[in-house]
Amino acid sequence: MPRPFRPRAAVPTVCAVLLSALLTACGEGDDKAEDLTGQRLDWKDCPAPSQEQGGGSAPSPLPGGRGGWSCATMKAPLDWDDPAGDTIGIVLIRAGSSGPASERIGSLIFNFGGPGGSGVTALPAFGEDYATLRTRYDLVSFDPRGVGRSAPVTCLDDRRLDAYLQQDATPDDAAERTELLDGTEKFNAACERNSARVLPHVRTTDAARDLDLMRQVLGDDTLHYFGVSYGTELGGVYAHLFPEKVGRAVFDAVVDPTETAEQGSLGQARGFQLALDNYAEDCVSRTEECPVGDSAQDVKDRIATLLKNLDRTPVPGVFPRELTQTAATNGIVQALYSQDFWELLTDGLEQAYDGDGTILMALSDSMNGRGENGEYSNLVPANVAVNCADDEPRYTPEDVERRLPAFRAASPLFGEYLAWGMTDCADWAVPGAAEHPDVHAPGAAPILVIGNTGDPATPYEGARRMARALGEGVGVELTYEGQGHGAYNSGNACVQDAVHGYLLDGTVPGDGQICS
Repeated sequence: MPRPFRPRAAVPTVCAVLLSALLTACGEGDDKAEDLTGQRLDWKDCPAPSQEQGGGSAPSPLPGGRGGWSCATMKAPLDWDDPAGDTIGIVLIRAGSSGPASERIGSLIFNFGGPGGSGVTALPAFGEDYATLRTRYDLVSFDPRGVGRSAPVTCLDDRRLDAYLQQDATPDDAAERTELLDGTEKFNAACERNSARVLPHVRTTDAARDLDLMRQVLGDDTLHYFGVSYGTELGGVYAHLFPEKVGRAVFDAVVDPTETAEQGSLGQARGFQLALDNYAEDCVSRTEECPVGDSAQDVKDRIATLLKNLDRTPVPGVFPRELTQTAATNGIVQALYSQDFWELLTDGLEQAYDGDGTILMALSDSMNGRGENGEYSNLVPANVAVNCADDEPRYTPEDVERRLPAFRAASPLFGEYLAWGMTDCADWAVPGAAEHPDVHAPGAAPILVIGNTGDPATPYEGARRMARALGEGVGVELTYEGQGHGAYNSGNACVQDAVHGYLLDGTVPGDGQICS
């Protein structure tokens, strides 16, 4: 995600809650809706990722199994309330099951979060991590609508996006506040100017309906699903809309579906502060000297001083740009997503204290989807577009000013940064759909919901609230006592055994299991 702004989901519209309802209740266009469910995908070798997907090389072949990665485009209605109208292409990627055909369960569809992340580039990047699941499933992911190659939202060009992301995200006076709000207004106007056709149709409910169409086109009776981060919200909305079509599903790094956007941002402030506390304690607990502080508090105090100094005087970053307070904060946030990045964070802080912002700016660029060539993926536009289409509340600068004390109390370092991010949707062209998503899914098959006690971006408490919101007998909670965003890819054997037992063998773990 760009700024770690908490995503939301929409509520269903009256027409098109189920595809079968579409075929019977939406009147005109029945033939076209039927044609879409019966379409045949033309699977071919995957091309190199487009700029919108993040660029790079075509995915490398997978060892073993039946072939490597293949890609196809699925047609879906632009407007699910008008299935006879225009269509858009949803780009998919697949690696066929590596096990015997007789043991294949079906397709396992992944969404890795964001919103705004390209699943077509993410799945190959993590492909080997899911090799065990591939023994019984075709692994499938996709670029959700508005993302990557799937009718991408576009806003500013690369040069203007550079300037937008460099502006001061924590204004100290009226002039800086005006500059921030003017920049946001220009960004939002560019999104409307360049993407007006797709902006009303990128809500999470739209993506959930795409998922059900995908399930049918892939030939599965039920949806087998692995959702990470925002992907858990998408999965919860799917379960609410199509409870009888839920197959074996896992939610990891779980979004709290009960919160408003403000509550979610406040929760993230606490979450990233907790991750920073854990990073600082880890650094000073090592046998060798911590190079960025003598105590955990000293580590945090020095970071706070660095950010204040950068607010006044940026230092050289990735040429020709400078490391500003905003970019440094963004880079620190990116590093806190995974314990694997903590050593890199230490190196970046050491560099920055010596007047070199290269590492922290590279981390910030990674979060914003900026490549080394200066080109951006469409992660930032898509993230804002989905959030603003989903979130009903619109926060003004005056709202933020009133809430700043609570955000500062939640995190002295990240509170203001996250509070001002709430103004991103203030003048968005499309009204938001709901305060928070409805994920209640009575009658759905069990869904394994995994919460990580040290998760900064989707705090641990959200997993329990998701499990309860899904409903009795549906949400099955598992706790991982670890660090970072997500649990399965941590390599923890207990977590992976639980996931494999359910997805591969259908064995539902006991509710409340703890892995450490």
